[in-house]
Amino acid sequence: MVIVVFKIALYFRQKEDDQARVAKFLEDYRAEKPARFTYADLKRITGGFKEKLGEGAHGAVFRGKLSNEILVAVKILNNTEGEGKEFINEVEIMGKIHHINVVRLLGYCAEGIHRALVYNFFPNGSLQSFIFPPDDKQNFLGWEKLQNIALGIAKGIGYLHQGCNHPIIHFDINPHNVLLDDNFTPKISDFGLAKLCSKNPSLVSMTAARGTLGYIAPEVFSRNFGNVSYKSDIYSYGMLLLEMVGGRKNVDTSSAEDFHVLYPDWMHDLVHGDVHIHVEDEGDVKIARKLAIVGLWCIQWQPLNRPSIKSVIQMLESKEEDLLTVPPNPFHSSTSTIPSGFTSARLPLELEVIQE
Repeated sequence: MVIVVFKIALYFRQKEDDQARVAKFLEDYRAEKPARFTYADLKRITGGFKEKLGEGAHGAVFRGKLSNEILVAVKILNNTEGEGKEFINEVEIMGKIHHINVVRLLGYCAEGIHRALVYNFFPNGSLQSFIFPPDDKQNFLGWEKLQNIALGIAKGIGYLHQGCNHPIIHFDINPHNVLLDDNFTPKISDFGLAKLCSKNPSLVSMTAARGTLGYIAPEVFSRNFGNVSYKSDIYSYGMLLLEMVGGRKNVDTSSAEDFHVLYPDWMHDLVHGDVHIHVEDEGDVKIARKLAIVGLWCIQWQPLNRPSIKSVIQMLESKEEDLLTVPPNPFHSSTSTIPSGFTSARLPLELEVIQE
């Protein structure tokens, strides 16, 4: 009788352990996936959409609170018609991404005509709010902090290009889509235009240009410049980097009909030693020059002449700034070469798109 009672107790104990193990697995699995919210949940979280943080082309963003400790930003999407490809794309891609320099998707809402995305709230907002000329001492972040932000963005892009199961081309790298946390750690956001790619080298199919004017690579507009690939993100990053260094926009979007890129010729004065921006000490001069050189390499018109993101990270982390070679002005020359010591051969130049 004692043995029978013991075995029965042991049986039920094992069952309880199994159930606890399954429950823990499901809890961990759910934590790795974005949560699904109802529209009523979003109203409660945002207090009836009381505090608007901003509004863009794709929708308005409201401040919310999941708990006393977790503040969130709720993005209510405007474009709820059609097949909702951008919404599906962003939820699918963001649910698989976990990196310190990429924003984390906490949840989403898809209820009737209502579609929304829920992210962590970053009180510092976007990088666009911190692009000031170096002589604006009250708002300028400082060269060392700018270098850390630039390196963090590059590492985030590197993760998207090389660290995921399937490489991801963002197609909309710009200051508005880089968020900054309390420590000014950059977080790449807004994956509505991103594309999943296979690792087999072949052409990225594009039916139309995508991205933000001024940051779109030339080959996205015209295949005369080359094939669309991960190098398109490199171009966008280069334009962002030059804006960080100069503290001003490199594009004029005042008129869609008369849109043009304001190429920063003064950058070449900077990298050749004739500094036209405020730099206080020699160490800052080296940082400014390095960021400018990397940015100029990234915006070469021909994709083949741009470095890979791995090479960009190597250049940014290099302590030998004087060894970095200055690229030709792409607006004055149709040919250029990859900087010595850096290669882009580790990744295929073209990536096959996985259909959404």
